[in-house]
Amino acid sequence: MNRPIDAQEARELLQCQGPEVHELLQRAHRVRMAERPAVVSLCSIYNAKSGHCTEDCRFCAQSAHNDVQGVATYDLRSEAQMMAAGAAAQDHQARHFSIVTSGLAVDSDAEIERLARTFSRMREELRVLPCASLGNISRHTLQTLKDAGLTRYHCNLETAESFYPHICTTRPWQDARDTIVHAKELGLATCCGGLFGLGETLAQRVELLAAVASLDVDSVPINFFHPVPGTRIDNPWPLTPLACLQIVAVARLMMPGKEIRVCGGREYHLRELQSWLLISGADGLMVGGYLTTQGRRVENDLDMVRSAGFATSFDAP
Repeated sequence: MNRPIDAQEARELLQCQGPEVHELLQRAHRVRMAERPAVVSLCSIYNAKSGHCTEDCRFCAQSAHNDVQGVATYDLRSEAQMMAAGAAAQDHQARHFSIVTSGLAVDSDAEIERLARTFSRMREELRVLPCASLGNISRHTLQTLKDAGLTRYHCNLETAESFYPHICTTRPWQDARDTIVHAKELGLATCCGGLFGLGETLAQRVELLAAVASLDVDSVPINFFHPVPGTRIDNPWPLTPLACLQIVAVARLMMPGKEIRVCGGREYHLRELQSWLLISGADGLMVGGYLTTQGRRVENDLDMVRSAGFATSFDAP
């Protein structure tokens, strides 16, 4: 059993340079192989309700407070459309498939009923595990969806609590944390992480990871800010490929036994070093694209996983 590193050591490791970075990545990989199955867990998401979000998150292309052109806007997709997206995710060997909606929360009875029917069908007809990211929904709604077949709930903290007022002012940071706590109390698996490169300090990166670690979630999604014209991040922190890998490695050392999943922004920032994620502490990837930005071809990710000597969690025995 590997003991989690403390915040002081995490800050020091994020500052290391040169050969020390490579030593960090190797250390994180050793911990990952000791603590986690020798497979890579793939997930996929579906943007089931898009645009016109009333929240003022400065980084988000779907916020009505930002001036991003070309973002699709539509109400909750039909049951048939969500099922088709789930089937496509299954074809891409994603083990987890998440329905994602814009806005503070899904709260209309009609939408909740449609989602419940969809999750029930997914459990009956597909091999993917139904997940959801529907905002800060109530305990009652969480229970309804769990009873229908929902297996995992996702809600990111986004960034450190001390930096959060710089990126969002319309909802409290604590709300996301409370949503994850409620999901855990109801017996749902949980997924919670954040976004790096928004202008936060290295210490605030560690603060975010420590907050996630305190929640004891099942999966930790690591996202890197992909600048989109029209969003309002004034001073994004420049992210080099090695800086991204250091964040992943430190996340692994702070949460040795958790699933560390790399999601949005990896293609944009890591470029030719994406395969290094698999030997730097990560054991999960999001494939097939993101909410408003495209990922690379799923076939390329599958080839990367297998070339590194791993099976996916979908095709593992």
